[in-house]
Amino acid sequence: MVAYSDLFMIAATLGAFRSFGLPGNQSDVTWPGGPTISYSSALVTVGIVWAVAMAVFETRDRNIVGSGEQEYRRIVSATVAVFTVFVTAAFFLRIEVARSLFLIAMPVGLVVLIGSRALWRLWLRRQQRSARYVYRALVVAEPAKAASIIRAIRRSENSGFDIVGVVSTGRVEASIAGIPVVGGFSNAIEAMDLTDADTVILAGADELRPETVRRLGWDVADRNGNLVVAPALTDIAGPRIHSRPAAGLPLVHVEFPRLEGVRRFAKRAFDLVAAVILLVIFLPLMIIVAVAIRVETPGPVIFRQARVGLEGREFGMLKFRSMVAEADDQLASLLDLQGRADTPLFKVEEDPRITRVGRFIRKHSIDELPQLINVLVGSMSLVGPRPQRAAEVALYDDAAHRRLRVKPGMSGLWQVSGRSTLSWEDALRLDLYYVENWSFTQDLHILFRTLGAVIAPGRAAH
Repeated sequence: MVAYSDLFMIAATLGAFRSFGLPGNQSDVTWPGGPTISYSSALVTVGIVWAVAMAVFETRDRNIVGSGEQEYRRIVSATVAVFTVFVTAAFFLRIEVARSLFLIAMPVGLVVLIGSRALWRLWLRRQQRSARYVYRALVVAEPAKAASIIRAIRRSENSGFDIVGVVSTGRVEASIAGIPVVGGFSNAIEAMDLTDADTVILAGADELRPETVRRLGWDVADRNGNLVVAPALTDIAGPRIHSRPAAGLPLVHVEFPRLEGVRRFAKRAFDLVAAVILLVIFLPLMIIVAVAIRVETPGPVIFRQARVGLEGREFGMLKFRSMVAEADDQLASLLDLQGRADTPLFKVEEDPRITRVGRFIRKHSIDELPQLINVLVGSMSLVGPRPQRAAEVALYDDAAHRRLRVKPGMSGLWQVSGRSTLSWEDALRLDLYYVENWSFTQDLHILFRTLGAVIAPGRAAH
């Protein structure tokens, strides 16, 4: 179905370009010494090459479809490759072709393809919540590792795995993390048949010798199943992991992300351009909000609060005031009352300080719009871990301090993954994942999800 969807989107994009985007004085494609080709035939050729590129770049690989950023990366790579091939051919052969084909039609087609895949992903998520289109997985690991794998998969609704059993040592309880133990290492394949599993998730164990693992892999392959190896290193994104065989050993090389050089320049340039565009778009709304705040309660419209940013440096974060004046003076007593003063995520439930206008603008994140000024001056980015107060940072452990290695953002991974419903531990885990796995594609993905969270905030926003 996804393949047919891709073909339809490519055909629709090129068809729309043929009908509405082609200059009226151009009906054929010509070049010196070559035949004259109708635009319809040329666009069919472009469409075929584009569809082939989508297959060659494995954009529909079952291991990436519906999960992570790799699916979108490959769609971008395939489209850029097609763009490059045709632009190069047009340049060297001096082909007279409308530039709008490359400057408008193909970028629009890329957006349409990614949008259609996003819609397919939403459909897949709904199906997976009903236990359809999921892998029935058997975890083969020592008890502690098995429990860790099960908890990690349960934390994500998007894993695509349904854990149906555990194979572990013979010295364990009847179940691990609520999943029944269905066998020992010596009869893992029998357990796979018993549970009707199609996937084996394997973690290292002292009792699993290399010969045993190899034999297990053969048996899984004979059943047309999937063998997944879970390394001890967690929360590492796919692009950072590379297999490097050496002397017959499948060694896994893990790269460390570095936001410097060209990457830092690209992120900063994108922040500047996007912030200017967003300020122009939202300026009328910001004026309306400013008037509403001033009419409802006395006090300043813009609230400036000291927050901790990159490398622990403090800056003044701007927000539309959504609370009564002098609200910060009441924070400590409210946190003590709710028993939250010792957690580095100062959130007050049913906060009495929030005004009526404030409740609305907070729910839809409109109160964050003045932070576009922070983005322009360079103290914040559009995407990154949310900046926290100095009192919250003082409660950080060593792991939490890694949040300060990148600029704080207006939106971040935990803001689009649950917002106020997340615990500090889950919020920290998501922020650290962002820091450890930064990519420009991930930033775009988060911004796209932010748009959905702002339009339809749900119960997680308050």
